[in-house]
Amino acid sequence: MSSQEISNLFASPSPVGVAAVDRGLAILETVAAREEPSTLAHVPAATGLYKSTVLRLLGSLEKAGLIVRISDGRYALGATAWRLGLAYERANPLRHHIMPVLEELVRQGSESPSFHVRHGADTRLCLFRIDSAHATLDRIRAGDVLPLGEGAAGRLIAAWAGEPGARFDAIRATSFAVSLGERDPSCAGLAAPVFGAAGAFVGALSLSGPLTRFTEPMIADWRPRLLAAAARISASLGGSYPAHAA
Repeated sequence: MSSQEISNLFASPSPVGVAAVDRGLAILETVAAREEPSTLAHVPAATGLYKSTVLRLLGSLEKAGLIVRISDGRYALGATAWRLGLAYERANPLRHHIMPVLEELVRQGSESPSFHVRHGADTRLCLFRIDSAHATLDRIRAGDVLPLGEGAAGRLIAAWAGEPGARFDAIRATSFAVSLGERDPSCAGLAAPVFGAAGAFVGALSLSGPLTRFTEPMIADWRPRLLAAAARISASLGGSYPAHAA
């Protein structure tokens, strides 16, 4: 099914059609956010939509292949969602530039590395993530949508989005962000920016894990190593790195 055919399932010449698209996307986000299939009762509770509306839109999403109803009556993402994900990777081949660097960081004994991009006006998306070799981990997963402006990666992305404030000015000046228990009281993180051609900001490379392991010596040790890793990714994307961070 083409993207136009998917759009036509929801479209109408009135604002009601736009609302239907928003509601359909809210249902998709709800189903995608869970590690297991969603029950019919869960979707209205999570989206705030009437059950009758959810049933109608689930039917359209099933027709598009974006949602599938499994044998026990619960709902999961369908094959079209998988195909769209593959199309995204073909059009945005970041994985080939970023994953080898994440793997190398883990081999060096780092905390869990991940890569985040701007997702919405107030959110960011964890695009790639590898768990560290440590026994205890934070709970970030690839595909998670997280707040913008909170956590090391979130504040770094907000800084390059031009958010005002002294804390963002400091991040722009140093190309480095630290978060100690900000988004999650038990977790901490470090982040550095990645740039593409013509100096375009691409996203945030971060290390995250339990707060207790982010001591001053640990941060001092991993800061230059994280900046060097972000600079390597930037170079592979055709970008250059700020002289003060090299």
